[in-house]
Amino acid sequence: MGAMASARTPYQEAARELLRKTLFVAARDQLEQRPWSEITMSDIAASAGVSRQTLYKEFGNRNEFGLAFVIDVGEDFLDEVEAAVKQHLDDPRAAVGAALELFLRTAGEDPLIRILLSDDGTGGMLPFVTTQGMPVVQWATARLAAVIEEGWPQAPKADVNLLSESLVRLAISYITAPTEAPETTATSVADLLGPFIDRALGSRPA
Repeated sequence: MGAMASARTPYQEAARELLRKTLFVAARDQLEQRPWSEITMSDIAASAGVSRQTLYKEFGNRNEFGLAFVIDVGEDFLDEVEAAVKQHLDDPRAAVGAALELFLRTAGEDPLIRILLSDDGTGGMLPFVTTQGMPVVQWATARLAAVIEEGWPQAPKADVNLLSESLVRLAISYITAPTEAPETTATSVADLLGPFIDRALGSRPA
């Protein structure tokens, strides 16, 4: 796959990205009408105006598409989380708290996220962030680790990775089974992880 990707021209890459976005939009449209368990690859392809073969060629199978779709949904959330972190580079604890609060609030208010998560684990896409969620966890952890490393370049890489994965797993747990308001949860997590955050990130170099 890597060799094929490197051999693509910029035009081919742009065309592929457009195709994927078109397919994800089609999936969003389908999910507004019925649960994931009732949506077929043929439904998605027809809604996107492409052949089923084109869809399978790009994603391989329905599970692969579902995971890619969940990650695409999460892209916007991670963009906002990164911005929240960068607004508090002088205070690591505040950065973690602000980022987690923003993620929990935005995810809780997003109608598509509610559709994805509001089922018993069989009718929707909940397994893609829980029982089958490792690719999502790995992707989100890498994204978060990258922004933390940029903000606190002196932090040990192992600590950054541990902090990032812990935050991602906690965030997934809280959005799938919320117990308190986002700001309360975020403050509690920041306090709980505070000593580790202080040790791992400390103060930024001048």
